[in-house]
Amino acid sequence: MYLTKQEEQVFEGEHGWAKQVAIKILVRLGDLFGATRLIPIQSAHLSGVSYKHLGDAAIDFLNEIANKDGKAHTLATLNPSSFDQEHLVKRYSKDRFHKQQHIIEIYKKMLIQPTLTCTPYYLQKPKPGQHLAWSESSAVVYANSVLGAWTNREGAPSALAAALVGKTPNYGVHQPENRQPTTIIKVETELQTETNYGVLGIHLGKLLKEKIPTFKGLRGSDEGLKQLGAAMASSGMTALFYMEAPTKREKLEAISVEAKDIKEAACGLYTTDCAPDLVFVGCPHCSMKEVKAVARLLQGKKVRKDIELWICTSRHVREKTKTHVDIIERAGGHVLCDTCVLVTWIKDLGIDTLMTNSAKTAFYAPTLNEVDVALKPLRECIEAACRG
Repeated sequence: MYLTKQEEQVFEGEHGWAKQVAIKILVRLGDLFGATRLIPIQSAHLSGVSYKHLGDAAIDFLNEIANKDGKAHTLATLNPSSFDQEHLVKRYSKDRFHKQQHIIEIYKKMLIQPTLTCTPYYLQKPKPGQHLAWSESSAVVYANSVLGAWTNREGAPSALAAALVGKTPNYGVHQPENRQPTTIIKVETELQTETNYGVLGIHLGKLLKEKIPTFKGLRGSDEGLKQLGAAMASSGMTALFYMEAPTKREKLEAISVEAKDIKEAACGLYTTDCAPDLVFVGCPHCSMKEVKAVARLLQGKKVRKDIELWICTSRHVREKTKTHVDIIERAGGHVLCDTCVLVTWIKDLGIDTLMTNSAKTAFYAPTLNEVDVALKPLRECIEAACRG
């Protein structure tokens, strides 16, 4: 890789140990994938935040970076943690909470914003063509596909390194030739709910791996496309898709998706017929539109005492939808910020069965949370939480 004179100085340690470690990570990554240089980024978004997933071992490394003057050189934001500040903080041990807070304080010391959301684009929307270094897979697909920004699917270490240096290697979908569609997806059935978009994503992620699809015959809201991309990135490695994109290639691989494919994929995400202990909405974190939709469905209803209802979103969206949040909480639901069921210990709360409208959650929860899952559209989720 070519390094500028200033980058060489960073590499040799003239700007401190933390930045030296960071740029060495980026150069090693660039060499591995054939990058020729580092390019400036407009923002970094970091995973590796929840204490549940990090554990104690990573805290020492983060502390060392922060104590050796590691500071973000660009806008940098954080993925969800294991706690919210109002509900879960009362239900887990103080030791877990203090360790989670310590992790967040370390990141703050590095000037990384404690946004604690997997949807940073609701806080500050990247512009088309801007280069990013994001490590939340669902946000990567959304940024590339819906917003037109350019970001690879970073790991937690490389996203942190990019934040500290303000640059990333120019490989992968940072290069125009690597952003061309490779596969045409013909959707030959109507997707009536956001959940079906997620199921389609799970089905396609397994087929496509890292291929870049362009869709024919598919229309969807931003919320539907968010579920589609999040699910594709869960079961595969997709970082980018197009809606009816023109292509320079005359012949592309074509894949048809029929109703039976959606039904079969949905069955694979359904592990229980039992009533849920927890109904969960908000993976990825809810948009304002989604919070308002939940409030409309709960209007005049009460959540059953034997079922919990969690709606997860960012503090930014919660503040913007305060009237609707009040409706949800008066009905007995909890609007949680800063966290998500996938990064907290729901099994420790006595939760054995989970109902969700998120295919991503249904894909991961049986393994990450050791619970059984029912995948249902939003309306049916709310009905289950309030039935009787």
